[in-house]
Amino acid sequence: MIRYIRRAAALCLILLVALLVNAARVMVLEAESLDDNPANRRIAIDRYAKPRGEIVVDGKPVTGSRDSGQQLRWERTYRQGPLYAPVTGYASQTYGTTLVEHAEDDVLAGTDPMLAPLPLWNDLTRGRQPGGDVVTTIRASMQEAAFRGLDGKRGAVVAIEPSSGRILALVSSPSYDPGVLSGTGQEVKDAWRRLNASPNQPMLNRALRQTYPPGSTFKIVTAAAALDAGAVRDVEEPTDTPDPYVLPGTRQVLPNEARGCGGASLAAAIQWSCNTVMAALGVKVGLTGMVDAAERFGFNDTRLRVPSWVAKSNFDRRMSPDQLALSSIGQFDTTATPLQMAMVAAAVANNGEIAHPYLVDRTTTSGGTTVDRTGRRSYRQAMNPATAMQLQRLMVRAVEEGTGTNAAIPGAQVGGKTGTAQHGFGNTGTPYAWFIAWAQADDAAQPAVAVAVVVEDAEASRTDISGGGSAAPIARAVMEEALRLEAEARG
Repeated sequence: MIRYIRRAAALCLILLVALLVNAARVMVLEAESLDDNPANRRIAIDRYAKPRGEIVVDGKPVTGSRDSGQQLRWERTYRQGPLYAPVTGYASQTYGTTLVEHAEDDVLAGTDPMLAPLPLWNDLTRGRQPGGDVVTTIRASMQEAAFRGLDGKRGAVVAIEPSSGRILALVSSPSYDPGVLSGTGQEVKDAWRRLNASPNQPMLNRALRQTYPPGSTFKIVTAAAALDAGAVRDVEEPTDTPDPYVLPGTRQVLPNEARGCGGASLAAAIQWSCNTVMAALGVKVGLTGMVDAAERFGFNDTRLRVPSWVAKSNFDRRMSPDQLALSSIGQFDTTATPLQMAMVAAAVANNGEIAHPYLVDRTTTSGGTTVDRTGRRSYRQAMNPATAMQLQRLMVRAVEEGTGTNAAIPGAQVGGKTGTAQHGFGNTGTPYAWFIAWAQADDAAQPAVAVAVVVEDAEASRTDISGGGSAAPIARAVMEEALRLEAEARG
């Protein structure tokens, strides 16, 4: 009898060991594949079992969480959703995440190992911490000024602190409320279809992911290339550019909207935005020189993250001389995001160096302890410091006496450049109005802000003045707010 009991006990022990081995196999070896299995509903249930962390602007959360009472319990909510949608993106139980909600998802969802009290804590417990918070670099009053300025028109505004790369405002218009996409069900699907079918494309982030012909604002890049290459040694010296100017190898005449551009100096060409002078200078610098210069500013960079990904701004690497001439004035295939053109203005303001732009200042635990902080880092040296100083003077003259007078601010030095980009078949479409600028208070040591504004449906004629008329007032309002905040910080 004892012998049979021993055999039964041994069999039970073997079965127990087999069960433990199998459990270990499932929990350890197959855990990842089971987690990734789309049929595993537990992952989604666990993800939404706790409130998501907050995205913070100027010390106040612009997001929240709502208890839906459903199986996927906590849904995302947004305060002033349309105002901050180009920053936050959406966090949807149906359609996933975008922008900061996506780039910082591990922190916001509580799965980032840095949120855990001890190393490997989450792996050992297979749990997660309360969602952490993401503190942005956005200044609320500047964001509001940009949003009011666009007033529902199609366009975008980006403002950067030149010395640090902090993105102070990021607006895309028209916008949408990301909260309508947060949950599940037919209402969410209907909202998704409606937003995607809208001809105004409210979910398109025009500030980061839409590229436009930059028009005459690109002349700042061409001027930097010409000065760095020695194609121009004295900005006040007249050039030998005829008006009209015939594009090289063609019979096509390049017109000027401004008068007096024949033989104009570089200074006059920037002040009055002479197409002929800048196109001829681009050809004189040459294809290699122009490509190198454009890429020093960030054109053709496919890896820029802020931390959300940014569309590539384009400057062709292969062109005929006539195409190079057009590209040098921001036409042909040259395209840029508003962020890229804000970086151009920031390079001039910051003595030729571009600080890497960024949108997240730091991430914290739910209790406020800093987990990670974004440090300043250099992106590229776009031009020589001496070249930047000359361009600063030329951009100031354009605001004080040229096409950018609508951007002037009492008590501050403002440098700017207008632009009107042609588009549509035969350039028959309404032009895009551009304005890029920087501003420095008279009593400050360095510029406080660099800004780029593009308005797609500009109510203007095809002149560079339209950039000054439609876009410059928006840029001025944003810069005034930046200067006010800087003055308050100085006390």
